Amino acid sequence: MSFEIKKSHRNVHDITVDSDNFKIAMLSDIHWDNPKCDWELLKSHLDYCQRENLKVMVNGDFFCLMQGKGDRRGNKSDLRPEHKTSRYLDSIVETAVEWFLPYAELFLVIGYGNHETAIIKHQETDLLARFVDLLNYRAGTKINTGGYGGWLNVRLRYAKTTKWVSIRIKYFHGSGGGGIVTKGAINLTRAMQNFGGFDVFSMGHIHENSARNDAQETLKTSPRFGSQLHHHHVHMMITGTYKEEFQDGFGGWHVERGAGIKPLGGRILDMRLIRKTKKGADILIKKVDSYQFPI
Repeated sequence: MSFEIKKSHRNVHDITVDSDNFKIAMLSDIHWDNPKCDWELLKSHLDYCQRENLKVMVNGDFFCLMQGKGDRRGNKSDLRPEHKTSRYLDSIVETAVEWFLPYAELFLVIGYGNHETAIIKHQETDLLARFVDLLNYRAGTKINTGGYGGWLNVRLRYAKTTKWVSIRIKYFHGSGGGGIVTKGAINLTRAMQNFGGFDVFSMGHIHENSARNDAQETLKTSPRFGSQLHHHHVHMMITGTYKEEFQDGFGGWHVERGAGIKPLGGRILDMRLIRKTKKGADILIKKVDSYQFPI
């Protein structure tokens, strides 16, 4: 399967796939430099992507970055040994490049989260851009940075015909606390109000892991059939974290605020085109679903 990625705007990427199906691993909230990040699980998921030939998109909070000088969120017990240096922020970029070098070819787009934008705001440096630039230089890859929110437009071709169909993914890192009861359901409903024209919506930030399917009534027109009512189905997903903060529940900010154990890992987004006959006409259906990593 061949594919091409093109950056048409600073947070819009066109992905053209010469196939009628495409899977991509949607990750977020890795918080790689935090000691509570489950490196073993992350490595197993990236190894799985390599075996299954899956590309990866990261929807913000690739890093944690909270132990810099003057950061009120800082806690020196949340420092990995290799980052206990006077060049704290630099050391994170350098060690992360070494760690992710074997997986560089997997990544298509890495977007910003609130942890990266906080460093831009308070430390006046863009660590995500520095990481991507250095990783691309070392690996010879062409990883793109995305936005805090943006779009992936995936173009699929049905069974080597001339028929191309777009599946539009709206990503947004996320906002708010998620809610211990709703677990992000309200955030997804807000997305239906705030954004339009997407087939898939993906967010992170609240460290939950779930998906649901919604539908909207729309109107489609064609020279042959005129105006027809159409049910537009959308797939809504929340990707989990790789930072397990609850631990044994003894204490800490996560426990004291009443947050529980969070589901770890991202989701695999499965997109495909299916031909169906409806009212005597052949039509292509966009079939979209997502699931947690099977390992």
